Amino acid sequence: MQKITRLGVAVVTALAAAAVCAPSVSAAARGGGEHPRGGHHAVFVQTDDPAGNRIIAYRRADDGQLTQAASYDTHGLGGVLAGSVADHLASQGSLTYDPRHALLYAVNAGSDTVSVFSVDGDRLALRQVVGSGGRFPVSVAVHDDVVYVLNALDGGSIQGYTVRDGRLDEQAGWNRCLGLDPDATPQFTNTPGQVGFTGDGAQLVVTTKANGSNLLVFNLDRSGTPADSPVVTNLPGAVPFAFVPNGRNGLFLTEAGTNAVATFTVHPDGTASQEAFAATGQSATCWIVAVHDLLYASNAGSSTLSGFRTSDHGRRLTALGNTPTDPGTVDAAVSADGHYLYAQTGVNGILDEFAVNDDGSLTALGARTVPGGKGGEGIVAF
Repeated sequence: MQKITRLGVAVVTALAAAAVCAPSVSAAARGGGEHPRGGHHAVFVQTDDPAGNRIIAYRRADDGQLTQAASYDTHGLGGVLAGSVADHLASQGSLTYDPRHALLYAVNAGSDTVSVFSVDGDRLALRQVVGSGGRFPVSVAVHDDVVYVLNALDGGSIQGYTVRDGRLDEQAGWNRCLGLDPDATPQFTNTPGQVGFTGDGAQLVVTTKANGSNLLVFNLDRSGTPADSPVVTNLPGAVPFAFVPNGRNGLFLTEAGTNAVATFTVHPDGTASQEAFAATGQSATCWIVAVHDLLYASNAGSSTLSGFRTSDHGRRLTALGNTPTDPGTVDAAVSADGHYLYAQTGVNGILDEFAVNDDGSLTALGARTVPGGKGGEGIVAF
C-alpha cells in the first residue's frame, strides 16, 4: 500500500466475490486502421464538466492541426473522483466510438447516464440518454452489437446492452457487481479503470487499479451474456489501469504502480499471464494508445508520452523515449491513418497535437485549449 499511496501523492502533487447487482435508477480504438463509417478527419473530446458535460468536435486538417468545429451538450453532468487532479474520472474509454453503427458513446459520471450520438463527419446528433446501470460510469466498450459500461462507485459494476436502430437496449440480466471495497481511499486510485473486450470479443476485461490490483475477466456466451463471476488474476503492486487489445486474446496493459507497460495473454479459462514488461521510467503511467506496431503510454505525473515498438506478437517491447506534453498527460487517440496523435492534458485542459514519425518519435504540431476541459478525459480520433 505504500506504493499505492506514493502513486496518489505523485499525481496530486505533480499537477473476489462477484454477484448480480440490481440496476440503480438513473438520473434521466485502437488507431491506425481505415476510416470508420461515420467519422472522417475529426477529433472528439469530452470535457467531463460537472456543470454540464459536452463533446467538443474538431476538424483535422491535412497537416494534422485541429480547428474547433462545434460543441455538443450530452444532456448529462460530468463527475469528479475524490483526490483526482489531471483526470477526474481516472479511467480510459469514457468516450468510445462504435464503427459498426457509427455511434459515439459518452459517459455522464455525475448523472449515472450514457449519451449516444450518431456521427457524420465532424458532426454529432444526440440519439439517446440511457441509464448506466450503476453509479458513476467511467468507461464504455463495444464489440459488434454488444456494449458494456463500467460503473466506478458502490464497489463497481458492469452493465451490458445490445445496439438496435442506433440506440442501446439495456439487458437486465447483464449486470454484474465487481465486489470492490467501496470505502477504499484515495478514491481516484481505488475505482476500476477500464472495461474492454479481448480482440475476438469472447471475453470482457476490467482493471481494478489499487482496489485489489487485479485483472477481472468475464467469459461471455454467444449472446454476450457474462459469466456470473469473473476469473481474477492478481498483480501485486502493479495497479493495472488501462489496456488496448493485442490480437485475438492479448492485451497491452499500463501499470500505474510499476510505471510500466506489460503484454498479457488472456487464456480461454479467463486467467491471464504476462509475456513482456517494460518500465517507462516516468510517474503515474496510466493511459495507452496503439497504432500499427507502436504504443504510447501517458504519464500523468511526469507530463510525458512514452513510446514503445512491439515485435514478436507483443513479446518484445522496445522503448523509444519520452516526449513532453502540457501538464497532466491523460487520454490519447491516434488518427485513423496513423499519422497524428492527440493527447489530452488535464491540469489546464489542453489538447496537444503530434505527428507520428516513421521511427516512432513524435513531433509537436501545436495545442488547443478545450473549453471547460480541465480535468476532462475521453477522446476519439478519425
